[in-house]
Amino acid sequence: MNYILIYTESYIKRVGKFLKRNLHLISQYEKALKILEIDPFHPSLRLHRLKGKLRELHSISINISYRITLEFYFTDKEIVLVNVGHHNDVY
Repeated sequence: MNYILIYTESYIKRVGKFLKRNLHLISQYEKALKILEIDPFHPSLRLHRLKGKLRELHSISINISYRITLEFYFTDKEIVLVNVGHHNDVY
């Protein structure tokens, strides 16, 4: 059973701006989301819980420099996408 990805309005705005500025990342971004939906624990995503003020969130990697932060609900198999961007910007 796949996980359900939830796209909030604020995330949709953020990802729209992000992809306009980073057209070269579209295929990597889409691939990361497909893998996330099927298996969030896939090693290529490097899923991990964040610390500090973002401790309620998890993060996955699009590539070495770019991340997607998310809320991860194991019991409901839901993943709420929160932010996307360069490593330094989303943390």
